[in-house]
Amino acid sequence: MPHIDYFFATMSPFTYLAGTRLEEIAAKHGATITYKPMDIGQVFMRTGGTLPKDRHPTRLEYRDQELRRQAKKAGLPLNLRPAHFPVNGAPAAYALIAAQNAGGGDLGKLVHAYTGAVWAEDANLADDAVIRACLEKAGFDPALADSGLLSGAAAYEENTEEAVRRGVFGAPFYITETDERFWGQDRLDDLDAHLSGNL
Repeated sequence: MPHIDYFFATMSPFTYLAGTRLEEIAAKHGATITYKPMDIGQVFMRTGGTLPKDRHPTRLEYRDQELRRQAKKAGLPLNLRPAHFPVNGAPAAYALIAAQNAGGGDLGKLVHAYTGAVWAEDANLADDAVIRACLEKAGFDPALADSGLLSGAAAYEENTEEAVRRGVFGAPFYITETDERFWGQDRLDDLDAHLSGNL
């Protein structure tokens, strides 16, 4: 059975623009997914990347254009200057890890709810009430926001270490069980083709 390790950041605009297409592709091919939220800042710094705040203005201008174009292609609303970005996305990641361990909801919807809260709704993802609302929207117990914080923090750190070790350098990032790597929501069609045996 195909498997995908999904490395992402809870505040990544490109993770938001992926929507739930990964889950649709996985369902089409009978693939399983392990969700691995990571500290994207650490990944950038340890793999030769640069945080957006430290990038040259020409790179930031291109990023804005690309985000606008990709949002239009995906049919998703996008605020290029969200009211609460950046904030600490780790508590949301801990809650997602707790949700993955608990089961019973839709993790793809939860990732999209988190990122949509930031990039479409101007919500503060560091706010416990926002995390709880996202959990509930995705079919999980909102109390998971307060569950397993220590184990969630440990898993988040382990995911970040694993990401660096396995060649992840951005988000979203998809790795198959055969170590085929796909970076960015704009490579989901390639992941689909690979799982179909056509790439």
